Amino acid sequence: MSQAAVRPLVVFADDWGRHPSSCQHLVRHLLPHREIVWVNTIGTRPPRLDWGTAKRVMGKFKSWASPSGKHQSPGSEHATLAPRTISPKMWPSFKSQFGRELNRKLLLRSLRPIFESLPQPPNVITTLPLVADLVGELPAHRWTYYCVDDFSVWPGYDGETMLRMERDLVPKVQEIVTVSETLVAHIAKLDRPAHLLTHGVDLDHWTTKPPEKVPGLDGPEPPFVVFWGVIDRRMDVAFVKALAASLRVGSLVLVGPREDPAPELVTIPRVRVLPPMPFAKLPALAATASVLVMPYADLPVTRAMQPLKLKEYLVTGKPVVVRDLPSTRPWADCCDVCDTAEGFAARVNERLQGGLPAGQQAARERLEDEGWAEKAKQFERWVDGVTSATT
Repeated sequence: MSQAAVRPLVVFADDWGRHPSSCQHLVRHLLPHREIVWVNTIGTRPPRLDWGTAKRVMGKFKSWASPSGKHQSPGSEHATLAPRTISPKMWPSFKSQFGRELNRKLLLRSLRPIFESLPQPPNVITTLPLVADLVGELPAHRWTYYCVDDFSVWPGYDGETMLRMERDLVPKVQEIVTVSETLVAHIAKLDRPAHLLTHGVDLDHWTTKPPEKVPGLDGPEPPFVVFWGVIDRRMDVAFVKALAASLRVGSLVLVGPREDPAPELVTIPRVRVLPPMPFAKLPALAATASVLVMPYADLPVTRAMQPLKLKEYLVTGKPVVVRDLPSTRPWADCCDVCDTAEGFAARVNERLQGGLPAGQQAARERLEDEGWAEKAKQFERWVDGVTSATT
């Protein structure tokens, strides 16, 4: 496709810059050669009376009051390219017909002038099914559903509404791209084929470890067994308890935002919970760790997901111990994949003593083929309709 023929992109997804999602990684590699408008959307989490919800609400009000602008791209403190971001006003629920119709009108009123101002009808990407009522209403050339999770089973989401809107969206879009085989099968149940594009990794970001102090690690006892990511109901409390109880020295450090985790999770001895760190700081956190872990529960939501952190963990050169899930099994030659709490704890302690096995280190050489740049090229071809819609 020639440069003159490259259409603008409009992306509906989570707030740009809030956390480095796979869609943000992909878009970052498209920014140098295409015009991109990023539409910050809302989720469908029922509101809770907690500080986290309050901060999100205040952040939304602030974004609605501010003019559209550019933000730093995820992945590098020195990145300058970023899409034009739009934060349209939205009703905080799609559950009722009233809510859906109100949001349709609000979004069309905000977005139609933006679409019409573009040099040609854009190709549109959405990571959420909440735009189902906009397809065919906005002057777009093509729509792609980038299915990154099964939101119908995601902790805290209005799963019934998400599934209903996904069923409305899927027949309308031209292309569907998923991040896991489980999601390919999920889309097949809706009578559509889907492409599979597993997550990539920014090799340079993770192999450059800045010699900086990591805040919050003065108190916990080393060595550190580290998890970073959202701390929520996907965490297996039994795995965490077994690991913490098995440690004679050291600490299990969980780093990330708390989104209604099991209350007992944060009170377990030898477990320290720290607030989220910027993406640029995570290599320094990894450098302090002796072992990196993913103690996820075996749930419908975790069977569907493709954790970004898996390949990030692997590229750091640290020992990695994870739960046995569809997304982790293909990497069993590169890390330890465990299906019981006792086995998980035992393997972490083994890696604390012996470090990374040579065989696992050698197997990780295939990460060289998993860079985000190549993933973005393939994604772009599908979004632009360059290849046929096959799996």
